[in-house]
Amino acid sequence: MFDVTKIREDFPILKREVNGKPLVYLDNAATSQTPQQVIDVIVDYYSNYNANIHRGVHALSQEATDKYEQARHKIQKHFNAKHAHEIIYTSGTTHSINIVANGFSSFIKKGDEVLVSAMEHHSNIVPWQMLCERTGAVLKVIPMNQEGELLMDVYDTLLSQKTKLVFCNHISNALGTINPIKEIIDKAHAVGAVVLIDGAQAAPHLVADMQALDVDFYTVSAHKICGPTGVGMLYGKEEWLTKLPPYQGGGEMIAEVTFEKTTYAGLPHKFEAGTPNICGGIAFGAALDYMNAIGFETIAAYEHELLEYATDELSKIDGLKIYGTAKQKTSVISFNIKGVHPYDIGTILDKLGIAVRTGHHCAQPIMDFYKIPGTVRASFSFYNTKEEVDVLVAGVKRATAMLV
Repeated sequence: MFDVTKIREDFPILKREVNGKPLVYLDNAATSQTPQQVIDVIVDYYSNYNANIHRGVHALSQEATDKYEQARHKIQKHFNAKHAHEIIYTSGTTHSINIVANGFSSFIKKGDEVLVSAMEHHSNIVPWQMLCERTGAVLKVIPMNQEGELLMDVYDTLLSQKTKLVFCNHISNALGTINPIKEIIDKAHAVGAVVLIDGAQAAPHLVADMQALDVDFYTVSAHKICGPTGVGMLYGKEEWLTKLPPYQGGGEMIAEVTFEKTTYAGLPHKFEAGTPNICGGIAFGAALDYMNAIGFETIAAYEHELLEYATDELSKIDGLKIYGTAKQKTSVISFNIKGVHPYDIGTILDKLGIAVRTGHHCAQPIMDFYKIPGTVRASFSFYNTKEEVDVLVAGVKRATAMLV
């Protein structure tokens, strides 16, 4: 049985107060909180076997190496990658995307076309703009409708033999929309295009199967799934990771170095230059262990219940408009109060101990589409409660009474 009260006991931060009020943390789409079980793994690393990996013959180095590589295998198993070496440790989704964008500079030429969706995070827009500037490729956008759903019929018309790359998020960080990525991938492959899916927002809510999706690249940040900041993964099919050049040069990513010539290490080390976030990688694996012990189907069902309840209650507030009403969406609600700037709402909510995100959420094209400066975004996780939703609703009502 899912017991949210018991689960909340795992998160020390949920016991604190903000401005004299119990913390109501509803900014999970930005960063999830970290359970004690993962904190303990981080403390254990620095207390007992802090050492550099892959290079040492001493016991601490070997222990750290073993745990770091065991975590890579956990990540491989969780996402059902075919090989462990298809999992590249990175600092997070932004780093992962830039590895691919940099690498494809060698394969993209003037006149080639690159497709991105209209609801991307800036980290899945800017690197491709930079790629197009370097190569002369053309960036095209898959549009969306007022509900926050991609126009798949237009996507069909954009695809052609000129299409070389397609980029889309699995779930929109600003709207919560779950995109039809399997259809997007299959149609792109039909014209010979390569696909990267930004899975940062999907990873906390569902399990993406790399082999079933047949995706070429998939990215994740650990801090969205109860892990630490500063670590994530790039999944890439072996064939593409082998073709792409290294992103950075340095230690660990080499096979042999002379002043005349350097040869590169095999996968995954070719893309892992320098000393990595060793503790972060190990804690990434621990975070997956924690969430899998609860069960992602259980998490999804509970979060959907929270989403429906919060949507119903917020919709009763006069002047409140929700942006992103897709049929398939996860536990994110972006909203505004008519005539009130979202920042003002967020500031008052903070005084009440309620943490929400305000602004364009690094998805400015979405805000431009709706012709708004930004939204208030409440994003829910499996450790949130309906009682916290009630506190949010009461807070929004209070803010509205003060500002309208």
